[in-house]
Amino acid sequence: MDAERKRVSVDNGGAGAGPDYHPLDRFNAFSDGVFAIVITLLVLELPVPPAGVMVPQALAESWPDFLGYFISFAFVGGIWLSHAGLTKSMKRGDALSFRLNLVMLLFVSLLPFATKVMVTHMKGPDARLAVALYGVNLLVASAMITALMLYAARDRHLVVDDVADEKLRRAYRQRRAYLIVSAVAVIVALVAPIVAVGIYIIVAAMFIIQPLIGARRRH
Repeated sequence: MDAERKRVSVDNGGAGAGPDYHPLDRFNAFSDGVFAIVITLLVLELPVPPAGVMVPQALAESWPDFLGYFISFAFVGGIWLSHAGLTKSMKRGDALSFRLNLVMLLFVSLLPFATKVMVTHMKGPDARLAVALYGVNLLVASAMITALMLYAARDRHLVVDDVADEKLRRAYRQRRAYLIVSAVAVIVALVAPIVAVGIYIIVAAMFIIQPLIGARRRH
């Protein structure tokens, strides 16, 4: 009977595996809720052309807002895809993994604010600072999901099996390159903010493309 109870506990995400382990249901539910709210806030920040103004002209003048939206949407989408792949390889969490996840969500939830700052000041005298601050937001959020991957990969009690452990380590190594590029973009923003925005676009696109490439290779 005890062995059966232990098996059921592990199959349900490790809720009863010990005082330091927690099931992933609330971990995933809360994270998905934050991702959904962030994307909703991003689209609500897009300006609507007022009545009496030519719509094409108003939309053309608002190009920084739409550019910021697409970069941030791609970035949030990429983080969400990585998060989904991460939790698929995990069978349970612990106190530290939950806290790393919260810190990651903290910086993801700051993106609507950072995006608004960047697009508002992109053509002003504070463009360098605004674009750099946005890049720091992207960099730290990405660093936290990467740290969460590394932590899970190093704790065999959290991952499903050795295959999942190796998959997370491979994903961690791939994301390190993106972190380096993101850090370079922040430095570039202090000199050439428009060039840095171009780098953000490339990095955000890769956040979306890389998990999809990995999924295609598995199939």
